[in-house]
This record gives sequence, C-alpha cells and structure tokens, in this order.
Amino acid sequence: MTRQLFAASLLAVAVSSTWAAPVKLRLLETSDIHMNLVNYDYYQDKATDDFGLAKTISLIKTARAEARNSVLIDNGDLLQGSPMGDLVAKVKPLKKGETHPAYTVMNALRYDAGNIGNHEFNFGLPFLKQALQGAAFPYVSANVTDAKTGKPLLQPYTLLKRKVQDEDGKTHTLTVGVIGFVPPQILMWDKANLEGRVQAQDILESARRYVPEMKKKGADIVVAVAHSGFEKGEQPRFAENSVAGLAEVAGIDAILFGHAHAEFPSKAFADYPKVNIDKGTINGVAATMPGRWGDHLGVIDLTLDKVGRSWKVIDQQASLRPIFDKKAKKPTVDADPMVRELIGHVHDDTLSYVRGQVAQSTAPIYSYFAQVADDPSVQIVSQAQLWYVQNAVRGTEYEKLPLLSAAAPFKAGGRQGWGYYTDIPAGPLAIKHLADLYIYPNTLKVVKVKGSDVREWLERSAGQFNRIDPQGPAAQELINPDFRSYNFDTIDGVSYDIDVTQPSRYDMDGKLANAAAHRIVNLRYDGKPLDDSQTFLVATNNYRASGGGNFAGLNGKQIVIDAPDENREALARYLASKGSVNPSRDNNWRILPVAGVGLRFSTGSGARSVLARHPEFTLVSDNGDGSLSIELIK
Repeated sequence: MTRQLFAASLLAVAVSSTWAAPVKLRLLETSDIHMNLVNYDYYQDKATDDFGLAKTISLIKTARAEARNSVLIDNGDLLQGSPMGDLVAKVKPLKKGETHPAYTVMNALRYDAGNIGNHEFNFGLPFLKQALQGAAFPYVSANVTDAKTGKPLLQPYTLLKRKVQDEDGKTHTLTVGVIGFVPPQILMWDKANLEGRVQAQDILESARRYVPEMKKKGADIVVAVAHSGFEKGEQPRFAENSVAGLAEVAGIDAILFGHAHAEFPSKAFADYPKVNIDKGTINGVAATMPGRWGDHLGVIDLTLDKVGRSWKVIDQQASLRPIFDKKAKKPTVDADPMVRELIGHVHDDTLSYVRGQVAQSTAPIYSYFAQVADDPSVQIVSQAQLWYVQNAVRGTEYEKLPLLSAAAPFKAGGRQGWGYYTDIPAGPLAIKHLADLYIYPNTLKVVKVKGSDVREWLERSAGQFNRIDPQGPAAQELINPDFRSYNFDTIDGVSYDIDVTQPSRYDMDGKLANAAAHRIVNLRYDGKPLDDSQTFLVATNNYRASGGGNFAGLNGKQIVIDAPDENREALARYLASKGSVNPSRDNNWRILPVAGVGLRFSTGSGARSVLARHPEFTLVSDNGDGSLSIELIK
C-alpha cells in the first residue's frame, strides 16, 4: 500500500469514528385518559367511536411500526374520571398485590414512562401508591414533595437508556431524560387528601432545578411531561398552566402536555405567542397535547445529529392523530381487542355498577319545558352544584357569602331532533341516567360577582326569546331557534320574572345591543330587591366561568374555587349522599304572560305525559313530526 493510500485509509477511519448518521426518534403521548380504557360510554350505556384507549392503541401500534425508534409516555389523569375508575377505587377496591386495570393494559403496551396528573390524587395517597406499584414502567413528578421529609414524592425524573438505530442502521445508546410536572393547585383541589402530607412547588422553578442535573447525569435529550395547560401571557409563580414558560427553559427538547383537554398543535393556538402550528412547536420546542379520553395520539418526530459526544435536535415535527374524523363523521381506526381480552371482566363489573341504582327520584325528571319554565332537569343540577359548593367553602373565607347556582338545559330538542330530551320516570336513578342530566364533561367552578353581574348574567340568558309585540298577532313564537339552549342559564337562589315585550339587552353574540332595555324584572334575593352592590358566589361550569357564551362580567378572572371535579361527578355524589331526591321545580322564575297574545313554542311529543304538571301551559296541536305546539296561557 502506498503512503498516500495508507494516509487516506487512516483519515476514513478517523472520520467514521466521529460521524454518525442522524437518529430519528418518535415520542408518543397519551394524556387525560380518565379511565376510559374501553371505547364505551358508561353513562349512555353503549359503545362509542369518540373516545377510549382501546381505539388509541390502534394508532399507537401503527405509529410504532412506522418508526425505528420510539418512546411511549402517558401524561396523567389516568386513574379517575369514569365509572370504571370509581369501581376500582371505591366500589370493588384493589386487593393487595392486584394490578390496577389501567396498568394491566399499559404494561402490555410496554409504556416507557408515566407522569401523574392532578386527578391521580382524588382517591387519596394510599390508593395512588398502591396503584402505582402495578406499573411496570417508571413514574415521575418533579414538583411534589413529602411534607415531612421534603423529599420528592416520586422520582422527579428518569433516564431511559435505549438502543436506537441511526438512518444507516447502526446501533447507538441514547439516554432519554423524562421529567414530570403537575399543577401546584392539587393542594387546594384535594386538600382533604393532601393537607399536611405533601407540598407542591412551582413548575418552572422545578424545571430549572432538575433539567441541568439531568444533563449532567447523561441525558442526551430532555422530554418535559407537563400535566399543565398552555395560556397566553406571562403566568404568575405557582401557575396552573405553565407550558409557555417551560418552552423557555434551557435544555428541554420536547414537551408533552395535557390537563386542559385541548389539542395541540391545532388552529385554536394559531395566534399564541411563539407558536408554529405547521411544525407543532412553541418557542422552537416540539410539543403535543392529545385532547382527552384517548381521542388523539400525540406524535413528535425528532431528528438527532451527533456532534462530538452530544446529540442535538436538528429537526422536529409534532402532530396529532385522531381516532375519529370529525369532518367525515367516521372512525379512523377500529378498537384493538387487547383491552377487552385483558380487562373484560372489569368492564363487565362496571356495567353492572352503572346499571345499578344510585338514588331514588320521587318525581319524573324531564326537559320538555326547560326553555320556557323552571324545570326539574335543570333544578336537580343546580341543587347538586349548591350542595357541592356548600361543602367546598366550609371553613374558608367564602363560607358566609350568599351562594347561587347557574345551570342551563342541554337536551332541548331543536337541531338535535324532537327526541332529544331528558325523560326519566320517577323511581330508581342509575349512574347511566347522569348523562341525561349533564351531557358535557364540564368541571365545576365558583365565581365571585356583584349583584349587578347576576342581573346582566340573566339579561344575556334572556336573549333566547323573541321580542313579543303586545299589539301584534294573537299567537307569536317565543323562542329564537338560533339561540343555543346551553347559553340559557337560569339562576337558583334568586327569584325573577322575564318581560319578553322588551327588546333583548344583548345580541346573539353577547354584545350590548340595547342599553336601556331590561327583560329581567322583579329580581329578588331573600325576598328583597336584589342589591347590585352585594357580593355573591355563583356555582357554574368551566365553560361559563371562563367566558364561554360571552356573558358580561365573566372572563375567568372571577373564579375563586377552581374545583377539579366534573359537574356530572358532583351530581353523582349529591344523589348518592341524598338517597332520595325530589327534583320538582321550585318556580323561582317565570315568563310574564302578555295580555291578548299566546306565547308559543315547540317541544317533543313526550311532553304530553307531563303537561299536567305545567298548568300555565296548554296544548295547541300535535304537529305530526314528533313535536307539539304549546302555548303559555294568556
């Protein structure tokens, strides 16, 4: 061999020893499963294509098959949220040494790591620790510590050493650091379970503490798994939603987030600062938030290049894969049979549970008249919210404030058809009936407002009605069909009348349209005219409290109790605590009759069976299409 060839071969060896082809690593995220392991709606008592880990698994298997290297991580709020979760925690509690059904499934899926969410604490620390013993993969939480020792409740992070193949098929060892975070508000939301037992630190401060340590200990990349949402603007210390700040922390290469049940990347975040929707990045950091209940799989593809001894992210792409195509209105995947094979017996036990009696109702519960009169289906939700909040404020600074409750009719026919009403006969109430009473997965919130805000709240709701002309036709339509029934809040704890001869104070978008108009009259609290300057607490849901529906004075800043429970969960607890309930309306509000004019509206034909309970209304006609025309007696 010539001297030149020998030198060239030495150079080739030197180059090959320092250069490696890029490594492509796929991160897969599930979050906020809430024990929806089976694609089954236990409240409706039927299979569903809209959610369920059984569906997500099909996406997981496909996504894994497409990539040489992948890591699968769950981001918490796993153990609570469906009747199956209640069954395992309270109805037929886990036995010593028994594996929680969530981990029976996840172990079979070979999850690599998990983070705890705020709802993991709902059943208490002993249950959480018992459940986590069944996980065959590490759990992390960087900002929760033992109150007595100051040590982390769980390991703050884990370093996953994985054999990966580069694009040339060569094998390397890659250390993936995974660090987890949970909202510090767990100390408020689960005070009874956590007070004196744990402490919670600020998410960003915890990240800045541990990420350098992870790097020092050999993490080639750092994945922040934050059970936290993404909000605009600078957030205060101990903020619940800290993802924007995490994207600014040096050393974090990807963010898997959740908690808010939203979807990232998506157009909903297009106007957020430092967001690139096309790449799925926040401040240049790839991120995903895969909705809730397994309806999406988060996918982040990182391209890594080795520079010296270090791996650097040179490209990233984040995306979501849905289990249901909303535009085409069809599922994208079938349910994987593995879940039923592994935990079918738990599913069967759950069905027996939800079909069992929760309480007894001494009166029928229906929503046929919910848009025109005080109504039992809305009444019982209001009662449940009041009961929940009365317990929540006991011993707090809010205990002595007057308490009101706002609720709206959800199943009220209209665009959903004349069969879309709540109709539960008097007698046993089962868990599955709760979906009839509260169909949305809203969470319960309490806002602190003035009496004037209560008045405006009701004025906005009264925009549901058409203006009635006292000098006009003898019969006039009362309800504007374009107004969404879920924005027709009625408020318990006050009494009032609605004068529909007045123009609506607010337009359809919630903007002030007629400043001099007032449809809400005779508004009283405790039998006296309501004082506009008096302070009230109002129980409602997260949608309304955060500004949903564009109600004046409600934008999220008035929330004083940010409860972790769904309104439906509050309803279930209320019913179970009472045993027997009377949901009959208390008639705290009414539409004022208009002399000489019949105020008409249409409702489902099922209303005929309960019409006698509403002597203020009379049947005009059966329309032959499943609907009735009803009129407020003149």
